[in-house]
Amino acid sequence: MTLAVNSIQELSRAAKQVLQNYGNFRIFAVYGQMGAGKTTFIKELCAQLHCTDAVSSPTYALVNEYSAHNSTIYHLDLYRLKNIDEALDIGITDYLNRNSYCFIEWPELIEPLLNPDETVSIHLSVISGNSRQITIQAPL
Repeated sequence: MTLAVNSIQELSRAAKQVLQNYGNFRIFAVYGQMGAGKTTFIKELCAQLHCTDAVSSPTYALVNEYSAHNSTIYHLDLYRLKNIDEALDIGITDYLNRNSYCFIEWPELIEPLLNPDETVSIHLSVISGNSRQITIQAPL
């Protein structure tokens, strides 16, 4: 599935569409260059899930935990990690196995740990200005 987003206001529609189609999955690997809007899109996904906490980038904390309708959402930013051992040291497999929504920015490092049958890949590409192309690849 590919979605065109031409403004920040359209992200809400895109997030809703992603969750309508793939909301039964729990692991979302979010790819994109610096400034592509990964955190902004995850904020919209969390809003659609009725997150009750303020959503922000976990760049320095590595993991943020949010509450939403008697469930927990995990938001990981792995940009600062140097190798897969550092991911294992923060307990990455625990987050991946909790059956909670888990949104992962910069997931390239942990791809060997992601089950392709359980992971939705979201690729954000900058088209121009606020325009983005969002490409979603999900297991069958």
